[in-house]
Amino acid sequence: MSFTFKLTKLTIISAALAALFVPSTALAERAGLPGTDQAEARGKAIAEITDATNLGFGDTTSEMEMVLTNANGDVSERRLRFNTLENKDVTDGDWSMMIFDEPADVAGTAMMTYAHILDPDEQWMYLPALKRVKRISSVNKSGPFMGSEFAFEDFSSQEVGKYSYLWLRDEPCGEFTCHVVERRPLYKHSGYTRTLAWTDTTHYQSRKVVYYDRKNALLKTLTFGDYQQYLDKYWRAHELFMENHVTQKKTLLRWEDYAFQTGLTADDFTQNSLKRAR
Repeated sequence: MSFTFKLTKLTIISAALAALFVPSTALAERAGLPGTDQAEARGKAIAEITDATNLGFGDTTSEMEMVLTNANGDVSERRLRFNTLENKDVTDGDWSMMIFDEPADVAGTAMMTYAHILDPDEQWMYLPALKRVKRISSVNKSGPFMGSEFAFEDFSSQEVGKYSYLWLRDEPCGEFTCHVVERRPLYKHSGYTRTLAWTDTTHYQSRKVVYYDRKNALLKTLTFGDYQQYLDKYWRAHELFMENHVTQKKTLLRWEDYAFQTGLTADDFTQNSLKRAR
C-alpha cells in the first residue's frame, strides 16, 4: 500500500546528489551512514538519504481515489487531483495543491500548502459553497482532513529539519530490511509527540509510520505499498492505508496517472489559482 508521500528537504547532503541518480545502497555508503552506536546521527542520516532519492523531480501531477471506511464498515469514496511543485530552496518546503472532483457535495473544494521547516506551514482551503479562500490556522493542523484519518499536517511535506531523530534498530519488514527511526516534531502545534518510521534499506522509501498522540498513546498506523519507479529515478507508492486505532476508522488512498515535470510554476500555486483549480 502506498502514497506519494514527499518525505524531506535535504539540509546537509550536497546538492550534487540531486543532480545525478545513485542507487540507494551507494547513497548510504557515500553519505557515510553513522554506526549503530550513534543513534541520533544515524537516524538523521537515514532521513537525509531518503530525501536525496527524491531531489530534482521538479513537479508532479496525479489523481487519487480516497476510500473512507467507518467503524461499522460503511464505505464512501472521493476522487481528487494532487499537484506538487518542488521548492528549489533546500532550506524551505515544497508547495502542493489538492482538488476534489467527486462526489458532488465536495467537488471544487481545494487545499493548498506551502511547507516550511520550523516556521508554521501555510495552508489555505477554497470552499465553493462560500466562494472564498479560508486560511487554515497554524494551531489546527492536527484535525481530520475532509473526514479522513489523515490530519492536515499529514499532507504537508515532511522536511528533514522538522524533526529530531533516533535510530532504534534494523529489522525485517515484508520482503525488505528496514531502518526503524523515532521522529519527534520540532515545530509547534503538531498533533503528535512522536512517530516511528520504517524505511527500507534497499531503495530508502517509507514502508510504515506509526503515530503517537499528544499523550504519547498509540493513535494510528500508515502503511505504504505498490511502489513504482519513474524516470529511472523517483519512487512513488500507489497505495497508502491509514488505520486509526482509537476510532477504528480507515482511509485508503490510491494514486494513479503520475506525471513528472509537466511545467507547473509558482503561478499555479496562488490563492487565485486555488479558486480556479476546479
